[in-house]
Amino acid sequence: MNTTGPTELLRPGPPPVRDTVERWQNWVATRTTFVPTPRLTLAGWRHLSPKDKALHDLHRAVTHANLPLLQTPMSLAVTKRLRGRVQSNAVKQKPTTLSGLIITGGGYQGKTETACECLATFEEDWLALHRYLNPQAVPGARDLHVPVAYVQTPVTAKPKSLCKAILPFYGAEVNPRLDLPDLIRQVALSLREHGTKALLLDDITRLRMHRADDQGTLDLIRAFMSMNVTLILVGVNIHSTGLLREGRPDPRTGQVAFPPSRHKLVHGEEATQTERRFDVVELDRFRYDTDAQIMAWADHLADVEGHLRLLKAEPGMLTSGTMPEYLYERTAGVVGLLERLVEDGCQEAISSGAEYLTESLLDGIPINLGSADSRDLGAGKISDIPGLKAPPKSSSRNRPRNTVLDDQGPAAGTGS
Repeated sequence: MNTTGPTELLRPGPPPVRDTVERWQNWVATRTTFVPTPRLTLAGWRHLSPKDKALHDLHRAVTHANLPLLQTPMSLAVTKRLRGRVQSNAVKQKPTTLSGLIITGGGYQGKTETACECLATFEEDWLALHRYLNPQAVPGARDLHVPVAYVQTPVTAKPKSLCKAILPFYGAEVNPRLDLPDLIRQVALSLREHGTKALLLDDITRLRMHRADDQGTLDLIRAFMSMNVTLILVGVNIHSTGLLREGRPDPRTGQVAFPPSRHKLVHGEEATQTERRFDVVELDRFRYDTDAQIMAWADHLADVEGHLRLLKAEPGMLTSGTMPEYLYERTAGVVGLLERLVEDGCQEAISSGAEYLTESLLDGIPINLGSADSRDLGAGKISDIPGLKAPPKSSSRNRPRNTVLDDQGPAAGTGS
């Protein structure tokens, strides 16, 4: 029996954040250390003492609240593009402006977590490759090596406020009396001296292009691309925000070319007048139109099912019968909403003693987007999700059942 106590299961304080070097590195080091509760049958659970039953149920609740980030065909495509861009740029030795990457998509689709997981893996590999020392350090010194910087776009975005959002990540003191050129110089110095190869700006859709300050901030962001760092912008439905309005899209490559920045950086940071280029990639939701798409959705449900700890769960709990269609109708194929529905459903299944997920049980679980924790309305994180439906009054059992996973038997192969 697992002897983990409640103090080990319930972390004190708020969830981990990544807004400083120390917190980012702590997240990178601990992001895969959670150990889910062992599986128990109903008979095995009944043999536990009352105390062990309570601890096991607590551990199950924590397990369901911390389901791992599961790769999907869509997130794999984004990860491949991001990893390739960062790796290629990191080894460039030419004085050229590095291409950036824009990651867009609807809400609750795991854009930030997919990007952070990819960059965490890159950081681990890059540090190991250089024996955890900064190859660009000043001779005789050992500057802190920070291959990846994670920064949230300020709510009120101005060129100065963006610089002041980046510098605290490195623990740099910001003099409020510094003017913009000095702040830009300090940002460039921090990126260079810490060997930063990738700068992720999250919630980029906080920028609104009808405001002059926001236009100046976007122009400064483009200037950062000449600092020998891969710039990664993450936001919800970027195409509809006006951020790409000044760019020239190339439908063949997915790239968007921007004019040179108007910000002249100090000490030759603005080395060239070449256009700044971004690849635009979308992290889409699951679709349910073709056999291949239906199979991908069913495979994802099977992966989710494998991490659940319900005492009466059986193989096929989420993938058999009309359950795949039902779950798709409830979530529109959005992985974040599926995770919320399953997590809340498991909580209800445990508290009610059902210990199994059914359509009737999930009918009583609402998905209220407006009450989501840590969702910023100003950043566009609460967005309309096409196809999302309320709990159906008449379930998907009234529609023809999906048979893509059915075994047709030997008769289907003989044509009899």
